[in-house]
Amino acid sequence: MALTNRTGAFSRYGTAAGTGALAALVLVAVAGSPAYTGWAGNHTDPNSAAGWYLRLLAWPAWRIDAGDQGGGVFAADLRAILLVILAAALLYVLPASQVARVPGGFSQFFSGWAAFVLAGGLAGLLAVLLGPGPSMLGALQAAGEGAGYGFLSGWVIGTASLGGRA
Repeated sequence: MALTNRTGAFSRYGTAAGTGALAALVLVAVAGSPAYTGWAGNHTDPNSAAGWYLRLLAWPAWRIDAGDQGGGVFAADLRAILLVILAAALLYVLPASQVARVPGGFSQFFSGWAAFVLAGGLAGLLAVLLGPGPSMLGALQAAGEGAGYGFLSGWVIGTASLGGRA
């Protein structure tokens, strides 16, 4: 069976938003996992570019057991949960008007990337405001960290969005 058809390569395998949402889920599940965050914290040099980037990928860290934290498992995982939900929602909302006006891969790539930047910023902001001990300063700092995370890792989501149906 050929991988291309008259409407384009891989177009019948999913939507751009669906593949981007799946990539966001996999990125958060793998890079936010306790195994990865522990490895990145212990085996990378924070003073090198590669080590710093590998540690950045662990920003949406989630835990199976929150241990002694007062907020419980949900509060510890709120940022990762919100990141996946907001990324999926924004991936479905953002490209609708853009892809219709500018067909092609660039539009899908940048829409997926932008959706992940916004999702990272909003997830950081909301996780602090909805979590235990909310503060406006903490929320703004977390929003900046989340947007930075989305900017530097959103290319993965943008790349995953390529080739799908709009």
